[in-house]
Amino acid sequence: FKGINPDECVAIGAAIQGGVLAGDVKGVLLLDVTPLSLGIETLGGVCTRLIERNTTIPTKKSQIFSTAADNQTAVEINVLQGEREMAQYNKSLGRFNLDGIAPARRGTPQIEVTFDIDANGIVNVSAKDLGTGKEQHITITSSTNMSKEDIDKAVKDAEMYAAEDAKRKEEVDARNEGDQIVYQTEKTLEEMGDKVDPSIKSEIEAKLQALKTALTGTDTAAIKNATKELTDVFGKMYEAAQAAQAAQGGAGFDPNAQAGGNAGGQDYYDADYTVVDDDDKK
Repeated sequence: FKGINPDECVAIGAAIQGGVLAGDVKGVLLLDVTPLSLGIETLGGVCTRLIERNTTIPTKKSQIFSTAADNQTAVEINVLQGEREMAQYNKSLGRFNLDGIAPARRGTPQIEVTFDIDANGIVNVSAKDLGTGKEQHITITSSTNMSKEDIDKAVKDAEMYAAEDAKRKEEVDARNEGDQIVYQTEKTLEEMGDKVDPSIKSEIEAKLQALKTALTGTDTAAIKNATKELTDVFGKMYEAAQAAQAAQGGAGFDPNAQAGGNAGGQDYYDADYTVVDDDDKK
């Protein structure tokens, strides 16, 4: 296990983006259960759970994540324990850095994070870049050494702050989705160039600017509305491009291919930017 040098890795707040589930929970032997959920911190300060509370052990689960910035070559994995939606309110069990990721557009690299818990409650967490084969891991031996009082407090806190956490999570999701459609739209416009119908392009640019403006504020409803409007007009461009390609006998236009797409073909916005200042993201 390689030691972490904070100067060599990106801040957690700009580290990794959640992707597509790539493994199944496999409870092999009913010996014990995980006292609290286990997961990692993803963009926006979200706690993305991989192992739920009360899962029987031994167990193993993997999930695919990706980069959230163009040409990002490193991610920092912050292993968390707890029931809160936001990482800062859960317990950090350890951190490690995976570097050497091949530079690419955000959402392109596939990083498989695996939690493997043995019958003794020892947790092995690994992160592997499926493109380069590079891998790092950490072993945690204290995940089950909790008093009943500590476990009960963590669960009660999650219940007490459920509404507040849900609101914060909604803000994160809205901002993440808006940020993603801005990125995708800009990349697509850049690559399609003059192939975009001028009238549609003008409408897209107007909606794009409206969403960018909304993203500078904190009005979640405004961000959601602007995101929907841009998504709708982006769909018009997609349909027009498809029709033009069909008329020419082409293969058609794939907006995900144009914009770098996303790991596994499914958007997982929980891991993107959220409304926090830079200090909260480190």
